[in-house]
Amino acid sequence: MKQKLDLNSWNRKEHFLFFKQMEEPFYGITTIIDCTQAYVKAKALGVSFFSYYLHKTLSAVNAVENFRYRIIEDEVYIFDVIDASATVMREDTTFGFSYMPFTEDINEFTQIVQTEIERMQTTTGVFTREYPENLIHFSALPWINFTSLSHARSFTWPDSCPKISIGKLTDENGKKSMPISVHVHHGLVDGYHVGLFIEQLQQFMNE
Repeated sequence: MKQKLDLNSWNRKEHFLFFKQMEEPFYGITTIIDCTQAYVKAKALGVSFFSYYLHKTLSAVNAVENFRYRIIEDEVYIFDVIDASATVMREDTTFGFSYMPFTEDINEFTQIVQTEIERMQTTTGVFTREYPENLIHFSALPWINFTSLSHARSFTWPDSCPKISIGKLTDENGKKSMPISVHVHHGLVDGYHVGLFIEQLQQFMNE
């Protein structure tokens, strides 16, 4: 479900109109997330760490209203729930775009992720199904402890989905961490809101 935002009463109307006219309205940041407690919790629950941190990422996305905004035909809509389209690698090292709907129950979400990963192994190409508009674009680069990241984008294609990427899990003196890259449409999300998302994600990872 979604509802249209009243631009005339929105305190960011001028910001939205300013940034949406740009050829490249997206900007991004990279930071580090502490995963020490989250890794232990995932193992205790018997779920994959990928499913666990994707679940916490979506929980944080849904907790910050600006991350639930999407631009559709020049109007801004607020979605009730945001799901994930994550890149999934196949045995032949190609990848495709998945669809993983969010649910608050971690065990149910883990099953959704596993079923979708298994389905992806039977597909070819990039686009493997229909995709809704209430998404984040998510990718994991578990081989790279990156310090910055950019995305391939078509400036002529109207896009407003946040793009979140996770890097290599590293362990230093018993403290586990991984880099996270967040790219967002500046017409919808400011640095303040990205800060709220990172803060919320770290809180969920520490639970």
